[in-house]
Amino acid sequence: MSGKLFFFDLKNQYLQIRDEIESVLKHVCEDTAFSGGSYVAKFEKNFASFCGVNFAAGLNSGTSALHLSLLALGIKGGDEVIVPANTFIATAWAVSYVNAIPVFVDCSQDTWNIDPEKIEEKISSKTRAIIGVHLYGQPFDMDRVKSIAQKYNLYLIEDCAQSHGACYKGIRVGVFGEMGCFSFYPGKNLGAYGEAGAVITNNESYINRIKSLRNHGSIVRYYHDEVGFNMRMDGFQGAVLDIKLKYLDNWNNRRKQIARIYQKGITNTSIKMQYQPEWSESVYHLFVITVSKRDKLIEHLQKNNIFPGLHYPVPCHLQKAYSHLGYRTGDMPEAEYLSEHCLSLPMYPELTDDEVYRVIDLLNKWR
Repeated sequence: MSGKLFFFDLKNQYLQIRDEIESVLKHVCEDTAFSGGSYVAKFEKNFASFCGVNFAAGLNSGTSALHLSLLALGIKGGDEVIVPANTFIATAWAVSYVNAIPVFVDCSQDTWNIDPEKIEEKISSKTRAIIGVHLYGQPFDMDRVKSIAQKYNLYLIEDCAQSHGACYKGIRVGVFGEMGCFSFYPGKNLGAYGEAGAVITNNESYINRIKSLRNHGSIVRYYHDEVGFNMRMDGFQGAVLDIKLKYLDNWNNRRKQIARIYQKGITNTSIKMQYQPEWSESVYHLFVITVSKRDKLIEHLQKNNIFPGLHYPVPCHLQKAYSHLGYRTGDMPEAEYLSEHCLSLPMYPELTDDEVYRVIDLLNKWR
């Protein structure tokens, strides 16, 4: 039996760039640039350029990026924000952190991203913003969602936590709404060696507010204009991310190659894959399938040393933390179906073709 294969592996990537990483971290230590500082500033400049915007602000997590973006837009208690039901919970947390109310919307049956057809019915006089998530690395239907936001005079925030470098109609995501929010959690396409995040925008007033909020509400040291937070990116993460940014396009291209192998090779008709519209250029942070008897398939794969992941076994609207909102099973049928039937296959740039074909062979043999 072949060796164990997990749905992601960070060590092989580290070994490829270890010398560069260890060298730059030594410089951070020598410069004592541990909290914010020049290494973070350099990454902010380079990441903004990579995304095609004027400004970026490094933060301590993607959750903080969403949180501070909402504050910068003036979202407050009693406001409502449209959020996909099929996403990681942090998208909704940000709304709760500003005492606003997340209003969940179901996903499309084929792309698994927020369904534009179901947004307008959830809009009320209290709705202030829409957060769209580029799920699994695939952009959501930007034109349709943005047109709804404009029709109702709502802010649009892009949750880009899974979509570093993905493109919508040839343009990198994060630039279509008021702000794009990124996570650099270690397992992301562009991952830190710890926790980190960022906000990108072309609006200088937004970025200045976020830079103040992340630093205890202060631009000038010891002068605090408002109640702020300690959400700075640390120097180690800025240095690591700036090194890894140089490789991101190549790593994403390899993910796309792996995805094409999966898409062409999986012929088992009981397995469904995420639909890829022609305007979408996914970077395949995850390669997710659905299958009717998921637990049996997991058992089959694990017996053969393949260990898949689950994203996400409980949709946001059915989480205990949001039980007070009154959602019930059946309210979001597509998101609920995914939660019960989805499975994340191994997906990372260092996978070999032979390893991918090994997964495919086991999937096609399974009945």
